[in-house]
Order: sequence, then structure tokens, then C-alpha cells
Amino acid sequence: MIHAFESFRDDFDAQLDRREKLVKTSREITQSSKKTIFCIDPTEARVSAVRQARLKLRDINTLFAKIAPDVVGEELWRHQRTVSPGIQEYIEAFSFSHYLEFGTLATYQDVQRSLCDNAGAPYFALPLQDYLLGISDLTGELMRFAIVAIARKGGPAQVKEICTFVRNCHSDLENFARDVRELPKKQHVTAESLQKIESALYGVVVRGAEYRGTGEDVDEIIARYAASHSFSGPRKRFAEDEGDERDNDE
Repeated sequence: MIHAFESFRDDFDAQLDRREKLVKTSREITQSSKKTIFCIDPTEARVSAVRQARLKLRDINTLFAKIAPDVVGEELWRHQRTVSPGIQEYIEAFSFSHYLEFGTLATYQDVQRSLCDNAGAPYFALPLQDYLLGISDLTGELMRFAIVAIARKGGPAQVKEICTFVRNCHSDLENFARDVRELPKKQHVTAESLQKIESALYGVVVRGAEYRGTGEDVDEIIARYAASHSFSGPRKRFAEDEGDERDNDE
């Protein structure tokens, strides 16, 4: 009997140590992913922004390699609430970079392939719900990107593409809203982001139409108009990590 309880004690201590390690590393992944998103400046050339993001994502990959032995098989599901925030933030950063590079959605397979070792073996089976929630978060980042990009030369055309992309994401994610616990709330946020993009587009397109035929450069007029109107709220800051609703300590 004593040996049985000693075995239980050792197993319990091992689980606590594993959880502590996962909490710490998941926080590092979350913070590094946020930094990756913030390094993508809408005012920079797209190629340069994507290159910076790719370098940071490569560094984050080493953090996932670090936790891989602790999330094998059923251990992933045992500690999913601990690692989910980091996984979702990584997916947001990865899919944001992917969209800027290719103009398309990063598929589940794309994300899973990015979470592999040099031999191509996955660190763990990517939970579908984390993928969906990470993509949902992407729409908010695209909204912030669009509001800044719309003031650039050729910005309205780019923002129209983003608007269509976000609208399609919202429509497709709605199919999973009943099955993924946090998704309905995020869908509401996505709808608000879509509305902000549409309002910004409406404003600059209408203002641009008013000046057509005057001989002035329409892009310059739109840039001045967009700069004088605040379409978005304050951007989330890196310092808010500890207050993120996806708290690693849950």
C-alpha cells in the first residue's frame, strides 16, 4: 500500500513539474508571437515585413520543440488548457505572415507542417479548435493592418481584398460556432472588425469619388482623408499580455 501511494506521489509531482514547464514555455511562445505580429509594419514593404516575421517564427519553432516531449499523446489533452493560449497566438502570427506573403488562408495542414522538426515529424497533433480560434484572432489583426494600409497608395484595393477575406472567414467559422466553446464570442469580435473595415472603405471610396475628374491624385486625397479620420480603437499593446483573456494560468 505504501509503495502504491509513493508511486501516486511521484506521478503527481512529475505532473506538477511538467505543468510548470509548459506554463513558462507557453508564455514565451505567446510573447514571442505577439512580438512577431507587432514587427509587421503596414507602412513597410510587404517582402521586408514577411522576412522579419519568418525569422521570428523560426525562433518560436524552437520553443515548440522544447515542449514536444511533454505533450506526447494523451499528455497534450491533459495540458491543453495550459498550452492553448500559446498555440493560438502562434497560429495568429503564422497565418498573418502567410496572408501577407500569399494572400490566402493558412490551412490547418500549413500550420501543422510548420510545427515539425527538421525530419518533418510533427511535435504534436494540432488541436482543431486551437486552429479555428487562432484564425478567428487573425481577422482582428487584419482589421488593424487594413486601417493603416488604406491610407497608402493603392491601399483601397488591398483593403478590399482583406475585407472579402475577413468576410469569408467569418462566414466559414460560423459553421463551427456551436462546437467550439470560445468561438461565438470571437465571432462577435470578427463581425465588429469586418464592420470597421467596411466603414473605412466606404469613407475613402466615397471621398475619392467626389474628387474624380478634378485632376487631383485620388490616392493622395484618400490618404489625407484616412489620416484625418480614426477608424480603429487603440491597438492592443504587448504590455497587456498578463491581462490577456486566454490566460495560461487557467
